[in-house]
Parts: sequence; C-alpha cells; structure tokens
Amino acid sequence: MTLLAQISDLHLDGSERATERAVRVMDYLRALPRPVDALLVTGDIADHGEEAEYEEAARILAAPFPVLTCPGNHDARPAYRKALLGEAPGDGPVNRLHHVTGTAVLMCDSTIPGEDDGLLDTDTVTWIDTTLTALPQDTPALIAFHQPPVALHHPLPDAYMLQEPARLAALLDAHPQVAAVLTGHAHTAAASTFAGRPLIVGPAVTWTLRMPWEGDQAADRDQPPGLAFHVLDEERRLTTHYRVVLP
Repeated sequence: MTLLAQISDLHLDGSERATERAVRVMDYLRALPRPVDALLVTGDIADHGEEAEYEEAARILAAPFPVLTCPGNHDARPAYRKALLGEAPGDGPVNRLHHVTGTAVLMCDSTIPGEDDGLLDTDTVTWIDTTLTALPQDTPALIAFHQPPVALHHPLPDAYMLQEPARLAALLDAHPQVAAVLTGHAHTAAASTFAGRPLIVGPAVTWTLRMPWEGDQAADRDQPPGLAFHVLDEERRLTTHYRVVLP
C-alpha cells in the first residue's frame, strides 16, 4: 500500500495569509501519527514566480517525508529550479520520476510559459512514454500535473484546461500500469475519469472555487485549506479521502 498526500495551489506571495495557510497544512501533515509516504504538490506553488516565493516554499515544505512537486501556470521555471529545487536555472519543462514504496510517481510539467492553460509538450510526452516503457510492467504508476484534462463544469477552470488531451489519452492506452491521473489548478476537490482511469483534482490551499450553483462569486476565501489523501493498494485501486485543515 502506498499512502500519498496531495496539496495544490499554495500561491505563496509573501502575504501573511498565504504563509499561514500553507504552514497550517504542513503542520497538520507533519503531526500525523502515521507519516505519509510522500507529499505531492501539484503546481502554483508561487503566485508571481519570484525566487523569494520559492525560497519561502522550500522552508515551508521541508518535511520528514519526500515532497514531490510540479509547476503550475503561476510558476516560473528558472526561479522554480533555482530556489525550490536547488538546480541551475533553465527554461525547459521540469519533469521528474520518483519511486515511492514501489509506485512510480511521474511529476510532469504541463505549463506553457506566460499562459494559463496547459499542454504536455512533445518533450514531456516523449519523456512520459520513455519513462513508463522503462519501468517493469508490474510497477504501478501515477501521473501528476497541474491543469485538468477534462471539463469540471465551471467557466473559470474550464477556460484553462490541458490542451490536446487526446495525446495523453493515447499514451495512457499504451501504458496500462498507470493507475490514475492527479491534477490541481481548479481550486476545488473533484473526481472524474480520463482515459478509463480515475482523475483526481486536489483542492487548493489558498482559496476554494465556488461552483456556479453555489453563487456568482467564484473565489471563496473563507473556506479552510484542503488536501487529499490517496491510497494505492495492491490491486492498483486508488482511494481518495479529502480533508480541510481548520485553524
């Protein structure tokens, strides 16, 4: 069994509010009686893509368990690499493979620099295909990135979805070991399907999306930050539990 936590959309901007909410969630995760095997952070870690925001993120996200990240549309690749990952700045996609208790976790870069919608570009699609092909066939895999590849029935996230989702669907058809797809971006906890697999959208730390039937104002800043727990069992079945973290 693999136990993962997922948070998304911290939007750290140097404000007391953003910092407090991110710290609150991390304090909750560090205090769990049974530590998670890893934490996934699915993008929009910074709000303006500035180095200082990633330096703060590195301090807040420090944990006794692995913390796996991927960028979102508010993130900037050079500063993300330098201040969060401790690497040389670079403009190419940030794709990383992690092995967590026998599960392969692919943290993928679906960002288009300067734009809000997403795309798994040719380099990233090739990397995913090559990475999955190299894995033993009995190794379960999860793919995580920022923008959801399906409509969530709200005009805000649906205007900035993952483009060309058919490319990803075809890739998943060729790799049955992928158990699920995990994303962020929408600021609402959601569950759907994509290419015959669970598609799980992690809730946001910064604010919660109010759906059209809940009112005209999209951003609910009074809701507490949320997170998801994912359990991947021996049958490659993913079970997700959502939580909010109160002060």
